[in-house]
Amino acid sequence: MLKSVKMGALKFGFRVLVFWALLVVVAEAEIYIVTLEGEPIISYKGGVDGFEATAVESDEKIDTTSDLVTSYARHLELKHDMLLGLLFERGTYQKLYSYRHLINGFSVHVSPEQAETLRRAPGVKSVERDWKVRRLTTHTPQFLGLPTGVWPTGGGFDRAGENIVIGFVDSGIYPHHPSFASHHTDPYGPVPKYRGKCEIDPDTKKDFCNGKIIGAQHFAKAAKAAGAFNPSIDFESPLDGDGHGSHTAAIAAGNNGIPVRMHGHEFGKASGMAPRARIAVYKALYRLFGGFVADVVAAIDQAVYDGVDILSLSVGPNSPPATTKTTYLNPFDATLLAAVKAGVFVAQAAGNGGPFPKTLVSYSPWIASVAAAVDDRRYKNHLTLGNGKILAGIGLSPSTHLNQTYTLVAANDVLLDSSVQRYSPSDCQKPELLNKNLIEGNILLCGYSFNFVVGTASIKKVSETAKTLGAAGFVLAVENVSPGMKFDPVPVGVPGILIVDVSKSMDLIDYYNISTSRDWTGRVKSFKSKGSIGDGLMPILHKSAPQVALFSARGPNIKDFSFQDADLLKPDILAPGSLIWAAWSPNGTDEPNYVGEGFAMISGTSMAAPHIAGIAALVKQKHPTWSPAAIKSALMTTSTTMDRGGRPIQAQQYSETEALKLVTATPFDYGSGHVNPRAALDPGLIFDAGYEDYLGFLCTTPGIDVHEIRNYTNTPCNISIGQPSNLNTPSITISHLVGTKTVTRTVTNVAEEETYVIKTRMAPAIAIEANPPAMTLRPGASRKFSVTLTARSLTGTYSFGEVLMKGNRGHQVRIPVVAMGYQR
Repeated sequence: MLKSVKMGALKFGFRVLVFWALLVVVAEAEIYIVTLEGEPIISYKGGVDGFEATAVESDEKIDTTSDLVTSYARHLELKHDMLLGLLFERGTYQKLYSYRHLINGFSVHVSPEQAETLRRAPGVKSVERDWKVRRLTTHTPQFLGLPTGVWPTGGGFDRAGENIVIGFVDSGIYPHHPSFASHHTDPYGPVPKYRGKCEIDPDTKKDFCNGKIIGAQHFAKAAKAAGAFNPSIDFESPLDGDGHGSHTAAIAAGNNGIPVRMHGHEFGKASGMAPRARIAVYKALYRLFGGFVADVVAAIDQAVYDGVDILSLSVGPNSPPATTKTTYLNPFDATLLAAVKAGVFVAQAAGNGGPFPKTLVSYSPWIASVAAAVDDRRYKNHLTLGNGKILAGIGLSPSTHLNQTYTLVAANDVLLDSSVQRYSPSDCQKPELLNKNLIEGNILLCGYSFNFVVGTASIKKVSETAKTLGAAGFVLAVENVSPGMKFDPVPVGVPGILIVDVSKSMDLIDYYNISTSRDWTGRVKSFKSKGSIGDGLMPILHKSAPQVALFSARGPNIKDFSFQDADLLKPDILAPGSLIWAAWSPNGTDEPNYVGEGFAMISGTSMAAPHIAGIAALVKQKHPTWSPAAIKSALMTTSTTMDRGGRPIQAQQYSETEALKLVTATPFDYGSGHVNPRAALDPGLIFDAGYEDYLGFLCTTPGIDVHEIRNYTNTPCNISIGQPSNLNTPSITISHLVGTKTVTRTVTNVAEEETYVIKTRMAPAIAIEANPPAMTLRPGASRKFSVTLTARSLTGTYSFGEVLMKGNRGHQVRIPVVAMGYQR
């Protein structure tokens, strides 16, 4: 679960569900997730006296309102309560949730000694201490081609995503935002398949739903038990006290054509990917601490039980679980496997730990792990000095008056009293420290200190200081940069600019010092430096888009927390995730530059995941019977590895001097490539997979304990796919290629009869061959093909390539191939 992770000056909107192990002096109670023997509803095939089977075939929805399901659910909950009642005295434990639908178990607040008692109790399969998660934090519909290429096929934007329900496990929602309003659209009818409830706002006594928002619930029992929940800022309701949840919901399913207005300027119109889709809110993330796995698992369990079609998760683990060795097997990923079994497509943010390798926090094959791209908009501005130099910078601001220059005054030279130095006056956060008489009508120069990096200072506050003191504008100069610092433009209502290049900041400071005369004590006698600020409100569109964002987590994927490479490619796909405009909660405090605002422009794989969730809703609307794997396949095989200029996509990376550079991206940066929604609606062929295939993958992955698999899936390992790389994914990864290895894939034709020619390409160190070289498929038919890889030379690095299937009717299906050769 991904919460806002700070990297230098940028808070990435990526929610970290913070799974807290409480800091304790004595053996205080902690939160544990316990799984038990006995099938959950999703996989119960009968066998308990008095209770008929509730399981359905893979990818089918369960009728959770049926008497069979409700009575078996009650039976499971009763067993949970009986076990706790037999083991412990009343009042010595607190059960938080019963998990009945996707996994059979519960979360409980007990002492470590009681947890040990539970571990030894008959019928208990696993006891895991809760661990932290975090958030992984509008132009994009046009950039992705939705208004012209995709929405018309579904009946236009006013029908795009009709009756598809997207569930958001996030920080809640601000229901009064125009992005979620229902009064300007055709009335929303009921969605019979969805059974979620709407909580009542304890303050207004109104519920959170309006037809567009179809469900709204919050989950905080673990947060409360841990003592982390503060009702005055976290809100005991689905209300968004952070901003992140409203932002992600609007990206996926916000209304079309909502004006983005701030400080008197309209930055364009915002729209979700699927503007007619319904929004179901499952709040389990909170502002200061992120979240707890127990709450998140309860939210996911409820969302699937309620009948969502898509789950959007901008959340990831803060650290590896304490007791699980395998990345794919923990209560979180096991719950998501059961969600996929129930036919729910899951999009998860890949993580914000880039650009370093093995930084992903989304590992499992049943999840669509989404990397973040920089799209084609760049906001630039400039400061023109009186000596004729023009200094580039960033600033979403209006210009100072044209053909007019202004005197520059540095904050440190206009202090009311020298004793205020201890308050970091150069940050320009406190107007009461500065002399208004010396600032009025001039441009205020401020310093970008570490306070901006940690969030105790903000550009918004600098602009407010400048406005309060009557300044003509402000300049923020960055004088030193630490690794990982990234600067985003911030919309402000007064002329303002951030100079991010240290050498340009030095040019400004040198000019200011030369032009400013001082007395022997250093006090300024006269301010003579001049300058003017340009207009930074209009974006510049670049053909070099998309690029992989610097912060986007990178592969290779890992199969265990010893960081052993997995035979499975991650991330899966790339989507816009940098400088994304979307709805914000006015009481949201996650981003200091947007406190009190109705919109925010933020970055993170948190923003990329809901793009994929919304586009998946459009695919689901057109192909309602497709499995989650089929939808994921359609998105991946039709993606592009070329940018708008027709060149290979580039990835932002650090140079040796820690400056930003661009390198040619690989599948470890973008998976299969950047999403292409129009092509995804008509992929030609799909690589389908279901629950049994994922079990086969787990059972053939070396090093996984079969008992662990049974604990989490309630299924013995009697399924084999030979090797993990045989899982029918739209990618091929062999992390340890010795000699020659052959993998198989099965494609299914979802279009008219078509003949495909199969071509392969690979870096010279690995030989690649596909067989057969061509095949014809009738509508609905499936065919196997094999890909053989041979290590030619041992380079000690991964080699990249692709299998390209070209159809005679125009379909083109591409899957990435990744391998590293080793000696026999």
